[in-house]
Parts: sequence; C-alpha cells; structure tokens
Amino acid sequence: MAKETGGGGLLVQLFSLVDLFPVTKRWVKEQNRLKNIRKVYGRCLWYRLRLLKPQQNIIPTIKKIILLAGWALFLFLAYKVSKTDREYQEYNPYEVLHLDPGATVSEIRKQYRALSLKYHPDKGGDEVMFMRIAKAYAALTDEESRKNWEEFGNPDGPQATSFGIALPAWIVDQKNSILVLLVYGLAFMVILPVVVGSWWYRSIRYSGDQILIRTTQIYTYFVYKTRNMDMKRLEMVLAGASEFDPQYNKDATSRPTDNIQIPQLIREIGGINLKKNEPPLTCPYSLKARVLLLAHLARMKIPETLEEDQQFILKKCPALLQEMINVICQLIIMARSREEREFRAPSLGSLENCMKLSQMTVQGLQQFKSPLLQLPHIEEDNHRRVSNNKKHKIKSIQDLVSLKESDRHNLLHFLEDEKYDEVMAVLGSFPHVTMDIKSQVLDDEDSNNITVGSLVTVLVTLTRQTMAEVFEKEQSICAAEEQPTEDGQGDANRVKSKGWQQKNKGTKKAAKSKKKKPLKKKPAPPPLQQPKQQKQKQANGEVVVKEEDEDISDKGSESDEEETNRDSQSEKEDGSDRDSDREQDEKQNKDDEAEWQELQQSIQRKERALLETKSKITHPVYSLYFPEEKQEWWWLYIADRKEQTLVSMPYHVCTLKDREEVELKFPAPGKPGNYQYTVYLRSDSYMGLDQIKPLKLEVHEAKPVPENHPQWDTVVEGDEDQEDSEGFEDSFEEEEEEEEEDD
Repeated sequence: MAKETGGGGLLVQLFSLVDLFPVTKRWVKEQNRLKNIRKVYGRCLWYRLRLLKPQQNIIPTIKKIILLAGWALFLFLAYKVSKTDREYQEYNPYEVLHLDPGATVSEIRKQYRALSLKYHPDKGGDEVMFMRIAKAYAALTDEESRKNWEEFGNPDGPQATSFGIALPAWIVDQKNSILVLLVYGLAFMVILPVVVGSWWYRSIRYSGDQILIRTTQIYTYFVYKTRNMDMKRLEMVLAGASEFDPQYNKDATSRPTDNIQIPQLIREIGGINLKKNEPPLTCPYSLKARVLLLAHLARMKIPETLEEDQQFILKKCPALLQEMINVICQLIIMARSREEREFRAPSLGSLENCMKLSQMTVQGLQQFKSPLLQLPHIEEDNHRRVSNNKKHKIKSIQDLVSLKESDRHNLLHFLEDEKYDEVMAVLGSFPHVTMDIKSQVLDDEDSNNITVGSLVTVLVTLTRQTMAEVFEKEQSICAAEEQPTEDGQGDANRVKSKGWQQKNKGTKKAAKSKKKKPLKKKPAPPPLQQPKQQKQKQANGEVVVKEEDEDISDKGSESDEEETNRDSQSEKEDGSDRDSDREQDEKQNKDDEAEWQELQQSIQRKERALLETKSKITHPVYSLYFPEEKQEWWWLYIADRKEQTLVSMPYHVCTLKDREEVELKFPAPGKPGNYQYTVYLRSDSYMGLDQIKPLKLEVHEAKPVPENHPQWDTVVEGDEDQEDSEGFEDSFEEEEEEEEEDD
C-alpha cells in the first residue's frame, strides 16, 4: 500500500509563492518604463516622488524587504522539496524479511525466527518492526494472506482509498485540539463579522466612483444654489468636500501648526473672504484645502509641514471635479424633464469652469496665465521675452511649435543648448487631437435626413498624434510649396493654357455646329416636280409612266429613310432611358449598400464596446507641479453657444491612445430649420489644447404617418384563393357576353 509523507505540504507552499513572479515582473517593467521616459518627464514632481530615496519613504523599503523575503522562502522551499524523499512504495514482504524473491518456506521460517528474536518487544526490540515482520511472515506462509497480497498488494485484503490535505502536524495533533478550536472560533465568529461589517459600513458611505456620498450631497446643494459659478466660487465649493475632513476621512490630517501657517498663507495670497459664514465651506478643513489649492495655482512656496497635505488635496481634485461635472449634468437633465420654471438648471459656464479648473490644478496655473508656462525652464521673466517679441507673436503652444527651427531657436536664445533640447522634447510630446464629425439618424430609412424629434447621432472620430509628428509634416509640405522648381511652374502654365485652349475649341465647335444646321434641311418639293413636267411635255406616254414610277420609288425611299431615322432615334432614346434607369438603379444599390455597411459598423462598434474593456492608461501628462502621475483624458460634448445651452452630455474619453470613435446622441430640435452647434473637445490636464469644431444641422418636417402601408395588409391564404377564383369567374362571364354580342 502506498504511503505519503509531508512532502506535499512543501509543494503546496512552493506553488503558492509562484505569485512572486508577476510582482517582480511588474516591478522590473515599471523601472524600465520610468527609465525610458526620464528625458521628457524627469522634471515632473510625480516622477521625482517616484525616485525618492528609501529613507524618505518607508513603504517602498517594506515592499522590497517583503519581496526579498518571499524570494528567499521560495528558494528554501525549493531546496527542501528537492531533498525530500517521496515514500510511495509498494508493500513487499520479502524486503521486510530481507529475503530474495522465491525463497523457500524453510528459509522464510528461519529468517523469521532470527528477526523475531532480535525485534521482539519482550527482549527490548522495536514493536513496530516486529509487527511488520509478523505481517510479512503471514503473507508468505498463510495461503489467504498470500492471495490477498498478490491480488490487492496487501495481506489484509483491499484497502479503502484515503485523501488528505497537507497540513502541519501540530494542527491535527490531539494535544492542540482546544487551541485550534479557539482559533477557528475567533476567526469565524469575531474577526470575520467585524471585517464584513466594517467593509459594509465603508461601502455605503461611498459612491461607485469612490466619492463620499456626503460630498455629492454638498456639491448638489451648492451647484443648485449658485447657477452661475465663477472660478472663485467653484474653488470654494470644491474645497468643501468631505474627503478633506478628518472626521469623515482618516487620511486627512489636521495639525496644531495649521493655526499659524494657514493665516500666513492667507495674507500672502490675498483676496480670500473670511467674513461670510457658509458651512461647511467656511470650516477649518475647507479653508485649509482652499488655501493650499490657491497656493498651488499661484506656484507659491509653502512650509514643508504642509507639502504632504497639499499633495493629498491635489490628488483628490480631478476625481472631485469629475463628480461635480456629473452633478451638473444630472441637474440639467432634471431641469429638462420638469416643466416647473422654478427649477433652474446650472449654466454652461459652470460646467466649462469645472473643466478649466481641472486643467489648472494639474498644471499648477491660474486661470488667465499663458499655456507656455506649462513648459520647463519658461518662467514669468522668460515668458515676457517670448510674448513681447515683435517679429513672432507667440500666444499658444501651437504657435511655438509651428515656427521654423531657426526662428524658434532665436526666440529661445536665453536657454542653454541642453535646456533647449529638453524644451523641444517636452513640446514634441504634447498631444494634437483632430476631430472628424458625421451626423446621422440611425435606425431610419434615410439616415442623412434629420427630422423634427428624431434622435440624432453624431459620430466623432478622434485621432491623436504628438505635436512633433504633426508639425514636421506641415513644415515639409510648406517647404515643398515655397520652393517650386521652374519646370514645375512651366508645367503648371502649360496645364493652364491647355485648359484655356480647350474652352476656346469648345466655343468654336459650337459655332460651327450652329452654321451647319441649315445645310442639313431637306430640299423643298417644288424643285423636284419641275423636271417631271418638262419630261411630260417632250416625251410620249411610256416615258411619263416610267417617270411617275421613279417618282413613286423616290418618295417611297425617302419615306423609308424617314421611318428608319425615326426608328433609330426612338431606339436611341429607349437605350438612353434604359442606361439612365440602370445608372439610377446602380446608384440606389450603392447607397443602400453604404447604408447597410454603416449600420453593420455601428452594430459592431456597440458590440465591441460591450465586450471589450479598454485600459484607461493612455499617455502620461507632463505636469511640473502635480504630485501624482496623471493620464491624458478628455471631455467631448456638443453645445449651443448662441443659446448658452448644453446639447449633449459630456462624454469622458478615457481610452484615447491613437484613435477612438465616440457617439454623441441628442434629440433633434422641435422646429424645422438650420441650427448651428459646436462640438467641444476639452482636455482635463493641458491648458490651451482644446479643440472646437462647428456642427450644422438642417432639420426637416417629420414625415406624416401613413394610413395604409403594404406591410399592414395581412390576407389569409384562403381569402387570396377565393379572390383569385372570383376574379377568374368574372373574366369568364365577360368573355361569354362579348361572344354573344359578336354573334
């Protein structure tokens, strides 16, 4: 019978440590990624925080120690498993008695006596070994035991198969049973309920986006209260989140030194109203968060004791601003669904200010600062040199990138070569997104015809490239256009002259054709009859008959020619009609195929969107003062700038790496006419890179509902047969009546 020792437990522990491989692989991959992007993102705050020394942050040190300890344990267990003997041995009585197979009965008895004298318990021998010897002797001498051993591998007969779990021996030991029961009772009756209860209590306090529900309630109240929120009011409401309150969030801290340092920062910043009592916006935690946020936007130097608190607040701001945008959209939807005039929807300016504040927070810039300050080595003093340049008016990132290399280098002459190369590397990594817009009405016969009340679908195709890729192509095209060869100019002139000559030739041909038309007229009949009369006077009757026959044949030939010409013209007209019908049918078939393909593509897009889960890791954002690595995300929406209303809800594009298709849906206006909308693409991280594109809609009257439609005519098969038989009988009776009338 096979017997198992404790090697299985080591194997279980060994395979449980295989999870160290993915952890180590991810760590190595992350280190390689940081090394590759160091040239561009080396000056960013989040990058420098990642590369801090172990003494400054103890958490990476603990992780490395745990990782090394895990690898050491893994190697130790691997060594133990390799040295552990697996005792899966079949029972062999000859080996127990130290005999060769095929020994005689006398030899077996002789060996049994010798071993029993040696291992007998009464003579100080091993009791377990003596029992094995006795069992082996019985298996070789007793017929029934020998038969069981030969058939089942055991002298006692068939044994039940048993399975076990590789557990440490002290757990299954009877001496430790009370301790094991106490541990199980503590784990399942005390620890598990406490853990589940705390998890449930925490989960009901947070929304699906891990935002405190109390924060959502605060934002809803103040957004509804203040319909038009300017930037100061928005910053004040943002800082009132419960995530910054130590009472609701344990990660938020409040120090005694805050009572001294925060008032100093308030005096340095200026313009903060402290007289208005509006809790929780005027609570100490909210005031601290607002002051640290304003100091970040002004790029002020703050005390070291407040830097950690400021970083904590800044990390929370993008998610909180997204929650505020969701609240604004929900209030707009509620205002549209209700007919009450008292329920006022938030303005479009409040929504766009939230998006702008997200850009400002990530880049650490105030509202009206230049986007060029997002670049490294360009401070306020250097920016004045760039903006005050008389030759080149540089106001945006695109203006700086579109310059020639020599002009750009002259403009940034105050930078050293190394710093200039770094600025160019960062500038080239900035995103440049293009939009392709197509509006249609899905699930309709004519998808391009927008009617009153229909559901309009705007398909926006976003294509992302870097600034370096885009403007290198544009500069190469401009250079090719500015330096045309003389041969190229000659060819162009020749082409132009040819076009001009073709027009003159066409006019000449038209004039000639007009002149030739009178010549094609048929001769008048009187001149044809004059020779007949002369011949009649001079000749006899036979001649007259011949001439008349010739005249008749001439007339017949002329009439035949006219008929053939008419037939040929009618055939040509019929052929041209057929060709035009064929062309129309082919065109209609092509349009139907195009509509079918578009429908199939939209269905496939929806299926892919449902099945695929795209990663939200797109491209890291270059931010000099943001403490956490931020990914490039965008907001896409449609607005009516004239009416200052939101047409479609903002779509948060979080998966744009190279190309992305987004569908924006909204109901068509209630009145026919031409409408001018605007499609906005706003970044949540960069300033000055927003894209705007006009959208024109021509709305027609809705089609009247048909009273009768072929699809609605449902006729039973029996009724169709009856109608056919009645029609046949009527036609037969009419034929009989016609025959009687003829008779």
